[in-house]
Amino acid sequence: MSSADSNLEIASFTPYPITHHPVQIEKNEESITVIWDHGHKSEFHYLWLRDNCHCPQCISTATREQTFEICDVPFTIKASNAYITDDHRIVIEWDYENHVSKYHPGWLLSHCYSEEVVQTKQWKPIIWDKEKISHELPKTQSHALIESDAELLTWLRSLRDYGIGVVADVETKQSALKAITDRIAFMRESNYGTLFDVKITAGANTSANTTLRLPLHTDLSARELQPGLQFLHCLVNDATGGESIFVDGFKIAEYMREHCPEEFRDLTTIPMSFNNKDPYCDYHYRGTVIATDSNGEVTEVRHANFIRGPIDVPSHQTMALYKAYQCFILLTREPKFQLFFRLTAGEMVVFDNRRVLHARNAFDLKAGMRQLQGCYIDRDEFLSRIRILERNTELN
Repeated sequence: MSSADSNLEIASFTPYPITHHPVQIEKNEESITVIWDHGHKSEFHYLWLRDNCHCPQCISTATREQTFEICDVPFTIKASNAYITDDHRIVIEWDYENHVSKYHPGWLLSHCYSEEVVQTKQWKPIIWDKEKISHELPKTQSHALIESDAELLTWLRSLRDYGIGVVADVETKQSALKAITDRIAFMRESNYGTLFDVKITAGANTSANTTLRLPLHTDLSARELQPGLQFLHCLVNDATGGESIFVDGFKIAEYMREHCPEEFRDLTTIPMSFNNKDPYCDYHYRGTVIATDSNGEVTEVRHANFIRGPIDVPSHQTMALYKAYQCFILLTREPKFQLFFRLTAGEMVVFDNRRVLHARNAFDLKAGMRQLQGCYIDRDEFLSRIRILERNTELN
């Protein structure tokens, strides 16, 4: 059976290659244990198995979305019979409503939720400091991204893992940025537009459109959802100064976790306010500088001191938050954490705005112009594109 045909057995459009076969099933009180031909043992609870039945009664064959709801079976549902077919599928005959479920071995093994397997599935970012990223910065050519899905997938994976990458030889015209983003996903619009210019502007509503130094920050930190990828395409840079600086916020967070645990705890638990306002819009968000998931892994950094609101936490937390915040900013200023380079015409830097802090030195226009064009793509769209490219690679 081909990957495309086996795909019809599961609630997914993604292929699940069969790499190992089940060889034995043991029935337990609340679960079954499946022993695979490579010696691994998977425990699957009866309720979990019934919840993940892929038959046409439980899953829409058109959308692959679940139509079954777990509240429609008893919590104590069990297998009256369980066996392995000649084509290596696992079949469960249920003790409720005479229902029968069949499980594709590739899908089932890939969804094993034993602790050791779950650990191997966790994505781990490659965190970096100046020395590491100076040797490992992901780079590619614009024509390769546009012409080759394989090159696009390789570069996007690196961009996901490092949170930053550079594209060289991009045409110095405004349509060139869109030609690359069209290969990834649609842009996210903000109050600065879909495509925005970073250049000197009369009556600028952001410091980015002045010659001023920009301190390290993440963009749109006053929004509930900060943009994911940020693209900055250099059209011209003949000015004096204006060098770009990047810092891996995850590296700063992990350094604080190890060396300043109290300050790390406070930045992950005590919120502060971010306010971005001009005559036509007024955005406010209250959240922590460092966000973590249920496993304590760092997932996001939110920092823009120039739009930070007054600290407004209970008095017993005020000084603790100031101490932690000062620690964070001082660490980002340390040269050992900073990637420092000057964008030249035709270069594009792309970075994870919810992870990588960016800054710009002040510049002088006496020697010439400086203009970048930028845009955002949300993380969801970026990660979806990686999965689609991986899916198509598997199918081919």
